[in-house]
Amino acid sequence: MQDERDIVVFTDDEGNDFELEVMDYFFYNGQEYAVLSDADAEECGCEECEHDADCDEEDCEACADQEVYIMKIVQMDDDMEEFVPVEDDNLLEKLIAIVQRRFDGEEIGDDPDEEI
Repeated sequence: MQDERDIVVFTDDEGNDFELEVMDYFFYNGQEYAVLSDADAEECGCEECEHDADCDEEDCEACADQEVYIMKIVQMDDDMEEFVPVEDDNLLEKLIAIVQRRFDGEEIGDDPDEEI
């Protein structure tokens, strides 16, 4: 049985649709964020990860080259959420550090005063 993927469809400035896969959800400072990557990315073939975000293979080129996006999740109503790019550079740097630590297997709390 194949794992169910969480795919979100976005539209770029020229009206083209593209898909991103949600790799992870997390909270920081009471706000929910999502980590997304290209849903059509090539499988890396790495036995360790099979192109999983938790890959520990330093030589895994597909995982190393994979672009990752962090977006804030804004609840629109009971059924709809909006994915909004993070525009604050300082906040984005903190979120990147959290994502790197999460992918390295560290437990990260929702403490806004935690040093990152």
